[in-house]
Amino acid sequence: MTYCLGIKIRDGLIGLADGRITSGSQLSAARKVTVLGDGAHRFFIMNSGLRSVRDKTLAYLRRDMSKRDDGYSTMLDALGAFTESLRRVAAEDREALESSNLSFNLHAIIAGQLPGDSEPYMFLVYPEGNWIEVDERTPHLAIGATAYGKPILDRALNFETPMRTALKIAYLSFDSTRFSSTDVGFPIDMVTFHRGDRQWRQSNYDYDDLRDQRLWWNRNITDLARRMPDGPWVETLLSPATAEESKATDI
Repeated sequence: MTYCLGIKIRDGLIGLADGRITSGSQLSAARKVTVLGDGAHRFFIMNSGLRSVRDKTLAYLRRDMSKRDDGYSTMLDALGAFTESLRRVAAEDREALESSNLSFNLHAIIAGQLPGDSEPYMFLVYPEGNWIEVDERTPHLAIGATAYGKPILDRALNFETPMRTALKIAYLSFDSTRFSSTDVGFPIDMVTFHRGDRQWRQSNYDYDDLRDQRLWWNRNITDLARRMPDGPWVETLLSPATAEESKATDI
């Protein structure tokens, strides 16, 4: 399993991918976000699913890119090349994989802004090669173990969220997933595209790099729960003595 998160806000794009790889009882680390192209022709791809399918699809995509002197003009062109590569791998390998009880389950998030685009774009690609585009009403897409990190995204993130805050929300979404899923974990890779200067920036972080943020969140989320106004359950579900003790502790 994996956790890859793509965010599109007014300020630009964010990609986050965990680096944990599981194979039976074996754990290892590998990069799941790839930035392709040069200069103004750069875009990123994040994947979940069989690594062999991912690697072969990207190999076909890179071969297609090498035949183009100027790269892709728009993200739609890049998306079309990726889905064509994915369908080719499916035609070659799906039957053999499924006969071995392996699923052809590659999902991908592709995002960027190429020279012919008026704005950044982000797409979610399914194993069959069909896709959807992120929009302003729900400015995030995730693949892999998506359930645990979704609530904070739905509650705290919108299209107008500043990049600085959106990066924190992205991390907290990953941290919620890591905390609840043993198949997701450090290190994490993060990439940003800033719409203002059209610059790409990348970094990766391990467990100790984000110690302060993790401890701050654990401490403050517990404190917020304590300071939350009591609900009607106090009168019906607590003994009078417990209710009084709780009230005194909260003062």
